[in-house]
Parts: sequence; C-alpha cells; structure tokens
Amino acid sequence: MKSLNTRAWLGLTLLSIVMGVVLFVSAGTVGYWQAWAYLAIFTGVSAATTLYLMKRDPALLERRMRAGPTAETRPAQKIIMLFTSLGFIGMLVVAGLDSRFGWSSVAPAVVVAGDVLVVLGCGLIALVYRENTFTAATVQIARNQTVISTGPYALVRHPMYASATVYLLAMPLALGSYWALVPMALTIPFLIWRLLDEERLLARELPGYTDYQHRVPYRLVPFVW
Repeated sequence: MKSLNTRAWLGLTLLSIVMGVVLFVSAGTVGYWQAWAYLAIFTGVSAATTLYLMKRDPALLERRMRAGPTAETRPAQKIIMLFTSLGFIGMLVVAGLDSRFGWSSVAPAVVVAGDVLVVLGCGLIALVYRENTFTAATVQIARNQTVISTGPYALVRHPMYASATVYLLAMPLALGSYWALVPMALTIPFLIWRLLDEERLLARELPGYTDYQHRVPYRLVPFVW
C-alpha cells in the first residue's frame, strides 16, 4: 500500500511539474498567471481525488496509474492514446506560445469560467470513480467486472468521456488561449474512436452490456448522442 501511495504522489508531482515546465518555457516567462491558477486548481483537485482513492478504492487508483500508449494492449488503443497525448502536449505548447505572443485576447472573466469548468469536469470524473471501481485508464475487461448502470451511468454510457471532454475543452480557456482550443479539438475524434472501440469490446466480452446499451441509448450527451 505504501508503495502504491508513494507512486501515486510521485506521479501527480511529476505530471504537475512537467505541465508547468511546458507552459512556462513556451510562454517564455513565469509571469503567466493563468497557468499558475490552472496548475494550482489541477494539483489541488487531483490531490483530493488521490486521497479519496487511497482511502476508499486503492484498486481503482492502481488501475488509473497504468495509463498511456505503452499501457494499452491493443494496437488501435496504442495509436489513439499516442495522438491524444500529442494533442494534450500540443495544447499546452500553443497556450504558452499564445501567452508569449498575444495571439488571443481572453478576458479574465472567461479564464475564471474556464477554471470553474475545469473544477466541474474534475468533480464529474470523481463521481464516476465513486460509482465505478472498474474505471481503468486502459481499455480492458477486469476480473469480476460487472455492468454499472447507476448514478451517471443511468444517463449516458460513457460518463468518464463526457466528464473528460468538459475538462479538456475548458483547459484552453483556463489558460487564456483560444488558439489552444485547436489542438485540443483535434483530439476529440480520437476520443470518439476510443469510445466506439471500447464499446465493441464491452459488447463482445462483458456479460449484460448489450442489454445496458438498449436501456441507456446515449453515449455522451443525454438526448443527443
């Protein structure tokens, strides 16, 4: 358990540092207040979520720590996660460059709204964690996994993707860059591909999932899709 907790804290610390380095190097200054605000929110919310999982669901924490292209076992998912990761990094770089060269003029009120949406997206993700202990960071079927149809899963079949989309699209606003929406928007098709590929796996290998698909027809947005 101590090893898991240590790895979790080191992972969060390293991720926050790397994001900060990318943002401030791209911006050419540490006087990038939008980045400081975002990093403080991200680190604080992530730390709270990590503490919750440490106490309530260490198995899920372990699953969430195995992430990224190298953690995936299926070729399609390796490709998806590679381009998704590149899109995320590209968003950070563009946001920093935008701050340096002043490509966008984002009002402070919009930045604050972006920060609020980041918190909202993270909060929705935490609700998914509470409802579904099988929410791995990789596409796979866990031992003894069952279909979850309660909480947010009663509204859409993929509340994790829906919550992550809110968070990802809010990040450029929180960082004060409209141009950073471009690389982030380019990752959305890969997330849709990931979702559809995951659905095919679940329908094929998880008992009861096809019945759940009929009961809950919407994937991401209620009454839309």
